[in-house]
Amino acid sequence: MISRRLTFVVTIAVALALLAMPFALEAQQAGKVYRVGFLWDSPSMFPDAMEAFRRGLRDLGWIEGENIVIEYRWSEGRFDRLNDLAQELVRLKVDVIVSPRSIYTGAAKGATLTIPIVFMSHADPIGSGHLDNLARPGGNITGLSLMMTETNTKLLELFKEAVPGLSRVAVIFDPATPSHRPGLKAVEVAGPALGLRLQTVAVRSSREFDSAFSAIVRERASGVLVLSTPLFIAEAQRLAELAMKHKLPSMFGPRAHVEAGGLLSFGPDRADLWRRGAIYVDKILKGAKPADLPVQQPTKFELVVNLKTAKALGLTIPPSFLMRADHVVH
Repeated sequence: MISRRLTFVVTIAVALALLAMPFALEAQQAGKVYRVGFLWDSPSMFPDAMEAFRRGLRDLGWIEGENIVIEYRWSEGRFDRLNDLAQELVRLKVDVIVSPRSIYTGAAKGATLTIPIVFMSHADPIGSGHLDNLARPGGNITGLSLMMTETNTKLLELFKEAVPGLSRVAVIFDPATPSHRPGLKAVEVAGPALGLRLQTVAVRSSREFDSAFSAIVRERASGVLVLSTPLFIAEAQRLAELAMKHKLPSMFGPRAHVEAGGLLSFGPDRADLWRRGAIYVDKILKGAKPADLPVQQPTKFELVVNLKTAKALGLTIPPSFLMRADHVVH
């Protein structure tokens, strides 16, 4: 009798201990301060998207300085520093690395195969070789894609629609940007189908801008399409000024270019993507594996037109095109 009672008591004690384990673990995790590595160009690049990411974390209960610390590492336009900065975050043993775009993700991938990596505006995860499958990423990398290879084709279509007289388009790209290879191929296929002749112009640094535009003018281009890369975004105003100087209509992906004086832009809403990126960081910090989180695509796009620039170029944007614009700069 005593033996049966003892067995019963032990059984109940073990059961209660097992039941208490998840709560104990939760209490332990609740007191932990997580560290997020953030590998990016500078605080001034896409500040609205940066704020959307931070706000997304706050909305999910992550407060900087309380239960989360964000270790920011800025390359400041020096891409040769990216590998060192990524390795520095690995040495800090951060819980997750946020590397918004493709070139930053490449550096993070080269630094670790175990720490989760989340990108938030990757141009082409498969085309750049960072992933083999969007639905089942595998490994330690996932996030949100800009789908720029597909979007670049749309850029040409919109450019031709906004500037009906367009016949020869110069395409500026950076050979060092992994996503530009598949993006350029897509544009080269789409151009002839739209009745456009293309001139591809490789630019590796801002020092080459002047010679690039000289080559564009020599070939009598009637417009310029600039593929998106941090280098070009950082030099948005200068690119807009060069296009204006040579009386060239210009088309870009990020709206920052149009706000700096470019003519047109079309692309995903980055602030929305970065806000959604915070959701993936939240999931990973709570135990989800990047391998099980499918890469998400943009759901919001924005078309931006600079009418001030159009007027200076002597262009009349078709009214039907303007009606579809999400934002017009006057």
